[in-house]
Amino acid sequence: MLLYQAALPLSTRTLNYTASPIRAHRRAIRSRWRAIDPGQQALLTLAYLHQGHTYDQLAPRIRDLQGHRRAARERSHRPALGPGPTASDRPAPSQTLGPGLVILDGTLIRTDRLAADRPYYQVKHRSHGMNLQAVADADGNLLWISGAIRGSIHDVAAARIWQIPRLLREHGLFALADKAYQGLDHDLVVTPYKGKGKPEYQQAHNRLHARLRGPGERAFAELKQWRLLRKLRCDPHRATQIARAIATLNRHERQSR
Repeated sequence: MLLYQAALPLSTRTLNYTASPIRAHRRAIRSRWRAIDPGQQALLTLAYLHQGHTYDQLAPRIRDLQGHRRAARERSHRPALGPGPTASDRPAPSQTLGPGLVILDGTLIRTDRLAADRPYYQVKHRSHGMNLQAVADADGNLLWISGAIRGSIHDVAAARIWQIPRLLREHGLFALADKAYQGLDHDLVVTPYKGKGKPEYQQAHNRLHARLRGPGERAFAELKQWRLLRKLRCDPHRATQIARAIATLNRHERQSR
């Protein structure tokens, strides 16, 4: 077996932040000995999330020491890194939003599923996956991320499931979104014009819309740098837990720069 060193584009602060709940859990269960220390376990977790490697690839030497069981336990404690279901199920207003502007976007997290699993199949991307909705501020800072639902659900339907129009109205916000959200709410969600041969005022509207929405779309691009979100090879119902943990770690990494 050949071993090699690799680097993660993450800070030591993020590593310590990830290791903190692991140390707390070990103290709570009074664990006296483990094959690896909390820092090494946190490093394996970050490598798993950021690079998408399997635990067989990351830690072959601890595989015989029930490394899979420890990895599964670590996944079960990953919500400690992120906001709980109650706190993250609704977007909150921010002091940095400016004049009530937020960016609404959705993405498909591809999953390793069989063709028979039709509820997870999205026709647009011709792939099985889970649908995630997100709200970012005008500077591209991720404010809220939804739970994961089956990929066959359209973005408009997903936004209504999470009651995004009602929450925008309650907080006095309006959102910019892409063409997939046309028909969601004409008063609260601004989308670009469709079609060819548009008059000049519609073309100017689309140019301004794209310029303002660009930073918000970069928020999802940053999340997709964590390669595990490019394709999940685990139970699709874990997508919510994984996405929220990655969103929290990504926010912490941005603050540490």
